[in-house]
Amino acid sequence: MTTHAHLPIDDILPDLRAHLGTSANVVLHAPPGAGKTTRVPVALLGEPWMAGKRIIMLEPRRLAARSAARFMARQMGERVGATVGYRVRAETKVSRATRIEVVTEGVLTRMIQAQPDLPDVACLIFDEFHERSLHADLGLALALECQDALREDLRIVVMSATLDCAGVSGLMENCPVLSSAGRAYPVETIHLPPQHPDMDIAQTTALAVRRALREESGSILVFLPGAADINRTAAQLGGNLPPETSVHQLFGALPQQEQDAAIAPPPEGRRKVVLATSIAETSLTIEGIRVVIDAGYARVPRFDPGSGMTRLTTERVSTASADQRRGRAGRLGPGLCYRLWSAGEDRLLKPFPAPEIQEADLAPLVLELAQWGVRDAADLKWLDLPPQRNMEQAREVLQSLGALGADGGITAHGRALAALPIHPRLAHMVLMADAHGFGRTACAVAALIAERDILRGGADMRARLSRLIPGRNPAQAPPRRISELAARLARTAKISGPARIDVEAAGPCIALAYPDRVAQRTGDGQFRLSCGRAGWLPQDDALAREDFLAVADLDGNAARARIWRAAPVLRQELEDLFPEALTDAAFVEWDARTEAVVARSQRRIGRVILSDAPLHAPAPDAVCAAVVHGIRQMGLHVLPWDAGTESWRTRVAFLRALDAPGESTWPDVSDEALLETLEDWLAPFLTGLSRRSHFKRIDLAAALNAMLPWDQQQRLAKEAPTHLRVPDGGRVRIDYSQEGGPALPVKLQRMFGVVETPRIAAGRYALAVHLLSPAGRPLQITRDLKSFWENGYRSVKAEMKGRYPKHHWPDDPFSG
Repeated sequence: MTTHAHLPIDDILPDLRAHLGTSANVVLHAPPGAGKTTRVPVALLGEPWMAGKRIIMLEPRRLAARSAARFMARQMGERVGATVGYRVRAETKVSRATRIEVVTEGVLTRMIQAQPDLPDVACLIFDEFHERSLHADLGLALALECQDALREDLRIVVMSATLDCAGVSGLMENCPVLSSAGRAYPVETIHLPPQHPDMDIAQTTALAVRRALREESGSILVFLPGAADINRTAAQLGGNLPPETSVHQLFGALPQQEQDAAIAPPPEGRRKVVLATSIAETSLTIEGIRVVIDAGYARVPRFDPGSGMTRLTTERVSTASADQRRGRAGRLGPGLCYRLWSAGEDRLLKPFPAPEIQEADLAPLVLELAQWGVRDAADLKWLDLPPQRNMEQAREVLQSLGALGADGGITAHGRALAALPIHPRLAHMVLMADAHGFGRTACAVAALIAERDILRGGADMRARLSRLIPGRNPAQAPPRRISELAARLARTAKISGPARIDVEAAGPCIALAYPDRVAQRTGDGQFRLSCGRAGWLPQDDALAREDFLAVADLDGNAARARIWRAAPVLRQELEDLFPEALTDAAFVEWDARTEAVVARSQRRIGRVILSDAPLHAPAPDAVCAAVVHGIRQMGLHVLPWDAGTESWRTRVAFLRALDAPGESTWPDVSDEALLETLEDWLAPFLTGLSRRSHFKRIDLAAALNAMLPWDQQQRLAKEAPTHLRVPDGGRVRIDYSQEGGPALPVKLQRMFGVVETPRIAAGRYALAVHLLSPAGRPLQITRDLKSFWENGYRSVKAEMKGRYPKHHWPDDPFSG
C-alpha cells in the first residue's frame, strides 16, 4: 500500500471505528478536503464486524464514483476492480476480490431490491448526502427498513460536508454525530458583477477568466449552469489565450475520456481552465486549481405534476453550493474565488438547495416503492416526505403504463419495467416496442433520452439515432456510454426482434413512452399535444411541417412549450400502437372563433385528431351542451337581458339577501351561480339554437321565471313589486338597483297624503323614498316620511313654492 499524507479525517477515524463497534449508525460531518470519501471506506475494511463482507458507498455522481474508486485503488497500489471497484450505469469494474464498491444512480436501490437482507454487505456509506439526490433519499429509506426488519448488524454511515446532521441523526435513532476538521486553505473572495446589464453569462465569465489568467497563477475552475453556457463561454474565450493554457469542459454528458482529461493534473509548465457544471462541486479534486470563478447559477430540473413535464431551469445557487464552489480554490493551497455577482446578493441566496425529492418526477420512486411492497411512502423513514401531489401524478402515469394495478400494487409488467435501469416510461417503450418489431431501436432511443445526448442541430431524434448505427459517420459516433446502455437494455429486456436500428421507428418508439405528447401540427411549427397543451418549433426546423410528432423533450412551459427532441410518426402507426386509446365519436363543441357550434365526426387520441369529417345531424342534447359551454366561456352578458329581466334578478337577489345566510328559499342569481347552473335553468330554452346570433331568440324572462315555483312567483310579485301605487292613482317604479337597497324615486307632489313610509317584503323593508322636485331633481331622501312632513317639508315648501308657483304646495301635506 502506498504511503499517503495526513488528512484531517484521519484524526477521527479511531472514534468512527469505535462507534461502529458498538452502534449500527453514524453521521459524519466533514468539510471539503477532509478526505472522507477516500479514507473512510479503507479505514473500515479491517474491522471485526466486517467479517469478510463488502462496503457499498453511494456517490451521487458517476464521475465522482469512478474518480474515488481509482484514487483508493491507487493508494492501495492496486488496479480498479481488485479490492476497490465501482458500479455505475452501463459500466462495472468489480471482481470476486472487491471489498469496497463505489456505486451511483439506482445501483444501490437495485442491490437492495434484489437481496433485501444484503447478505454479503457489512456497511453502507452514503457520501455527499447533502446533495439530497432522489436515489440517496430512497436508498437510505430502504436501507433503514432493511436494518430494522432484517439486518440489525448492518452498519450505515451518512457522510456530508453541509447538512443538518441533527435531522439525519434523528432519522437514524439519534445515532452519534462525528465532526472532522477540513483541509481548506484560506480563499479570498472577490465580487465581479456584470459590467453592463445586457451582458450574458458567457461574456461576463470570459472577462473574468481573462483577468484571472493575467493576474493570477495556477489553473482555473469555472462553474457555469449547463453545457450550453459552457460551449458559449468556450467560444467567447476562443483561441486567443496564453500559449501555456488549455481549456477543458466538464459536464455529465461528455465522454469519459474528456471528463478524465478535465480532472487530470496539467503537464509541467502549463495551466488549465476547466469550464464545469455543478458536477465539480464536491468529491472531485482537480489538480492544480487555485482560482475558482463562479457564475452563481445551476441548471436544475423542475417537475410540474400538472403537465407531467420536467423542465430544466437556470436558478441562483444556494449559499451552501456557493461555499462548496469557493472551497475548491483552497483544496491544495491558498486560493482566490471570483463571484460574478455583487456582495449584496449574497444575502439573497437561499441557505440550501431544495431536495430533489421535493421537485422531481416521482414515477421511478413510486415504482421502486411498489416493488418493495410499500403503497404509502409514509411507512418509510424520510428526511422530507415526498409531495402528495407528485406521488398521485406518478401513480396515474404508472397505472396508465400498466405498471400498477387499480389497488396501487405492482403488476408483472411493473416488475419488468423496474428491472430496466431507466425511467418507467422508457422501460415501457422498450418492452412494448419489441412486440412491434423495433425493440433494438427502442433501446437506442431510450439510451439517447436517458443519457441526455448533446448532439446539436435540430430537434429530430432520427439524426441522433443514426449516430448509433455501426459504420455510419464514425467521426460523429456518440459517447460510448450511450451505445453501452443501449446494448445493456437489449440484453436485460431480452429483445428478440431485428438487431438493426431503424431510424424511421424513432417516432413510434417515443410515442410508446410519451403517448400524452403525441403532437399534431396546427400551423408551421405550431403543434397541439394529445394532453391538450401547445408546443412549437422554429419554422426552419426540419420537423416544423410534419403532420404528427412524438415528442420526447419539451421545456415545460405550461402555455406553449418549446419542443427540443421529437420524431415524426404516421397516422396509421398511431392507430396500430394505441388501438385502446382511439376514440371514434361525434365531437360537438363550441368554437370560440366563430361563436357557433361545430359538429364533427372524428377519430382521436386525446386531443390529437387522426381523422375528421362534418357531422350533419348532431344530437340536440350535444348541441345544447355545446351552446351552454359557449355561454359559460363568454359570460352572461351574451344573453338578451333587458330592463325587465335585469329587474327580476335584482328583486330576487333583494329577497334572498333579507333572509338569514344559508336559510333562504330564494335562488342564488349571482353571475357565478347562474353560470354554474346553466344546464338547470337555461338549457330547456336553447332548443334549436347553435350560434351566438341566435341568442336574441331566447325567452330569457320565461327561463328566469321557471326557476321559481308558482307560489314563489306570486310572492315575488307581492313582496318585491315592480311598482307602487300612489295617491294620485298612478304607479311609480321601484328601483332595486340602488347600492343602499330598493328605493322609490318619486315627485314630492305625488306623495301628499301618504303618512307612513311605504314598505315591501311583507313589511320587513322600508323603502328609501327619493323625493324629487317638479323638474325631477333630488330634494330629500328619507326612510321616515312622517318625520319629513313634520320637520323638513316646511323649508322645502318655502324654497320650491317660489320656484314652481303653479304646482300644488299644501300647508298640510298629510291631507294632500
